[in-house]
Amino acid sequence: MKISGEIIVIEDDQDDRDFLKDIFDSLGYPNKIVFFEDSSKVLDYLSDVRVNPFMVISDINMPKLNGFELRGKILQDEQVNKKCLPYIFLSTSQNPQNIAQAYSLSVQGYFKKQENFPQYREMIDRIIQYWLVSLTPLPVI
Repeated sequence: MKISGEIIVIEDDQDDRDFLKDIFDSLGYPNKIVFFEDSSKVLDYLSDVRVNPFMVISDINMPKLNGFELRGKILQDEQVNKKCLPYIFLSTSQNPQNIAQAYSLSVQGYFKKQENFPQYREMIDRIIQYWLVSLTPLPVI
C-alpha cells in the first residue's frame, strides 16, 4: 500500500477545506494533502501514472460533477481503478439513499462531517489509522 502517498481531498466549500486542513495539520501525518475544489479535475490528476495516492476523501454535493458521478468515472477508468485507492465519502447528509448509493459504488467508507473539531479530528485519525494497517492489492500500472 502507498501509505506515504498523497491524501486527495475533494471539497468545494472553502470553510470545509480550511477545517480539514487544520485537522490534517494537527494530526501531523507526513502525507501531502492535495485539495481539489473542482471535482471535474480529479480524474485527469489521478490518471497521471506518477500519481499514486494513499486515499481519496470526497464530498458528495459539488457543482459540475458530484461525488457519486466522480466515483462512477473512477470505477470506469481502468487505469485509475487499478490503483486500488481507498475512496471515502464525507458528507453532511445522513440520508439512507445517499449512503446506499455510495456503497453501491464500492466506496470504502461514508462518514458524516463533524462540526466539533476534536470529534472530526478523531474520526479522520481513525480513518487514516485503519488504512495504514489495511492490506490492499498493489496497483497494477
